[in-house]
Amino acid sequence: MLTHQLMRGTGIDYTTDVHVSQSSQDGLTEDELFELLSNRRRRHILHTLITETEQVDIGTLSQEIAAEEDELAFDEVTSSDRKRVYTALQQSHLPKMDNAGVLEFNRDRGTVEATPALEDVEIYMDVVRGRELPWSDYYLGLTAVIAVVLGGATLGLPPFSFLTMTAWVAFVVVALGVSSISHRYYARKNRLGIGSSPPGSTDTELEYDESASR
Repeated sequence: MLTHQLMRGTGIDYTTDVHVSQSSQDGLTEDELFELLSNRRRRHILHTLITETEQVDIGTLSQEIAAEEDELAFDEVTSSDRKRVYTALQQSHLPKMDNAGVLEFNRDRGTVEATPALEDVEIYMDVVRGRELPWSDYYLGLTAVIAVVLGGATLGLPPFSFLTMTAWVAFVVVALGVSSISHRYYARKNRLGIGSSPPGSTDTELEYDESASR
């Protein structure tokens, strides 16, 4: 089975006393990675761990998530809402993420912290918003346009004959260059943890996963 070896290249000596699960040692498959990222609360946790350098208190994390879900200020969250999120994190999300090896969950201390594996966790998806055009379709369309343009210019058909072949080749080079730069920009932007706020839910998110976690 093809897997993404997410821990490769981190430069960490795993013989040290760092807790890493067997799942992380073997590498996460795309299905396992997408399952972790399919839930808004887990994405919030991952985003927080990426931006924090120290251990994160589960109570604080629960209050942040409750505030985001209820669209309230941090100090406006009620104890019942905080406990509701806390229970879901402790019983479901954090054990799942700990087993995947992307974080270390200390139930006794009530803290979580990132593992070296988290450094390599990225969203390997062309589409991260429900209404975006997949890059594969974009490049397929761009290839068709280039074929028509160069074909028309080679045969001298109007309106392609109004410009020289050199001009059309320059157009193709610029189009490919702009597309490549745009693709790289969006890929970096959509990398987990990049951005000022935790990744939110998408229109295509699995609703059952959200409801089951509450």
